[in-house]
Amino acid sequence: MEKFEQIFSYINEKAKEYEKKESITFLDGVLQALEDILDEKDSWLGSTASKEEIRKAIQIAILKGMRKTSQPNHQMTPDTLGLLVGYFVEQFFEEHIKNNQISILDPAVGTGNLLLTVMNLLDGKSSATGIEVDELLIRLAADTAEIIEQPVMFYHQDALQKMLVDPVDAVVCDLPVGYYPNEDVALDYELCAHEGLSYAHHLLIEQSVNHSKDGGYLFFLIPANLFESEQAKDLHKYLKKHTWIQAVIQLPENLFASKAHEKSILILQKKSDEQRAPREVLLAKVPNMSNKQALAMFFEKVQIWKQNK
Repeated sequence: MEKFEQIFSYINEKAKEYEKKESITFLDGVLQALEDILDEKDSWLGSTASKEEIRKAIQIAILKGMRKTSQPNHQMTPDTLGLLVGYFVEQFFEEHIKNNQISILDPAVGTGNLLLTVMNLLDGKSSATGIEVDELLIRLAADTAEIIEQPVMFYHQDALQKMLVDPVDAVVCDLPVGYYPNEDVALDYELCAHEGLSYAHHLLIEQSVNHSKDGGYLFFLIPANLFESEQAKDLHKYLKKHTWIQAVIQLPENLFASKAHEKSILILQKKSDEQRAPREVLLAKVPNMSNKQALAMFFEKVQIWKQNK
């Protein structure tokens, strides 16, 4: 068995034991298994594994637990999307990370899969902050980060309320889509809806811009129809005022269960007096990931754009 399969098998067996013995969900059992690893109750077979092998093994165990509980807010960003976001983070910070670390914020961190995928790719060149309102998800994220030794500070809170987070170099976020129920909090935002409830994903974009350094970059996984909603006009206006749109990357349809679930990558830069807008926005579509030749051409297009921007 590969190392990550051995680690998954270990966590899976421990979680099943807890599920049976303590009458808890499998997902809670995964959390107990991770806490046992951190408490060194058992000999830890991951000591010779890479950060990515451990992350993938934990991810598979968490996914199994999510499928058994089917809570709508329990979603995970797939590795394919995490690796693509990570690729773009690397491209935009290529010069910076040669000699410096970057600070990252994920304001809807969930189980941490997107954030930790990006951090593993950056290989020691980042520190991060993760915000999450769901207690179980943030505990899973915190334990995973500790096991793979990634420096992340976690805050268990509603990310749209006041955050004690210093401005960061980069934001990465798989935006949770829906209406935001707390109308009093929404009133503090430029993107508060004129009538009815505001979109949580719009407010999270604004909150992320607020917590970015001038010239910082923001990498969002967005619903493919983000700019077609009834509140899209206000979002356009807000983005034009505060940011430069660097790229809109359409993702392959075959990655998603249905058209309604399709996503794109939106890359923004917070405006800065020292920098200028790109000459043109990168508009591209990622080809089917199994088509290596088309994929190579896509990455070449990104490189050409980067050289000319």
